[in-house]
Amino acid sequence: MIKSMTGYGSGKAEAGTKTFTVEIKSVNSRYSDFSIKMPRIYTFMEDAIRKTASARINRGKVDIYVNVETNGEDDSVVKVNTALAREYLAGLKALSEELEVTSNATAETFLRIPDVFTVDKADVDEEIISKAIISALSEALDGFDTMRIAEGEKLVCDLKEHLSFIANATAEVEKRSPEIVTEYRQRIEERMRDILGSATYDETRLLTEVAIFSDKVNVNEETVRLRSHVDQFTKMLDEGGSVGRKIDFLIQEMNREINTIGSKSNDLDIARIVIDVKAEIEKLREQIQNVE
Repeated sequence: MIKSMTGYGSGKAEAGTKTFTVEIKSVNSRYSDFSIKMPRIYTFMEDAIRKTASARINRGKVDIYVNVETNGEDDSVVKVNTALAREYLAGLKALSEELEVTSNATAETFLRIPDVFTVDKADVDEEIISKAIISALSEALDGFDTMRIAEGEKLVCDLKEHLSFIANATAEVEKRSPEIVTEYRQRIEERMRDILGSATYDETRLLTEVAIFSDKVNVNEETVRLRSHVDQFTKMLDEGGSVGRKIDFLIQEMNREINTIGSKSNDLDIARIVIDVKAEIEKLREQIQNVE
């Protein structure tokens, strides 16, 4: 199946008094780019999160957020360094006496002084935490994939419509191409009759001129390759998987073929077809940027 590179998913899991929420968001990117944001205390999980996510996401700019909520009593402990506070207070008194200024120190004053108050976190059971975060991440990835698959199905339908247009346009070029040579021969014959009147002209020279022109405007090779590219494109869409980069290269080849057809044909009708096909190829190029 084809997946879009844009999507969103979230998941939750509990571990003791904590609830872990994982959110995944992604946007288009040429490469695989993961950004993981979480509380510093849980950064030991970063490699495991990246490995789990990269196993299911092949391309895109992916942001993963890990949030933690504590249920019930907090497991943090506030400690007061009383000895350090006394030293600060003694220093304030000495400074007040030395400078003959009034000291208005209160208990709240020490909240602004580093290291007087410290917050200790309870020991973290890494195994339990790891299972909870990976569980929440897996749930988020499931929702993330569901959204990307649904968007991918829409992309496939749109891409196939453009491919169908290009295939039909290629058929028009193939039909029109021999007519160009026939019309060219008719124009030369008419011109020679106008110039020579009833006099005879060299039929061999005429055939040579037509043959040279026919070889010059022949686009059979280009239309065959263009059809082949359309078929390959369609096959990739049907097979699915991470095909975005391959298709992007295929689109470049399609654009090269249609440009060659336009430069060789020397015909107004085909020129109009070429313009239309190039517009469709550009639409393909824009849409394929969303495919993983």
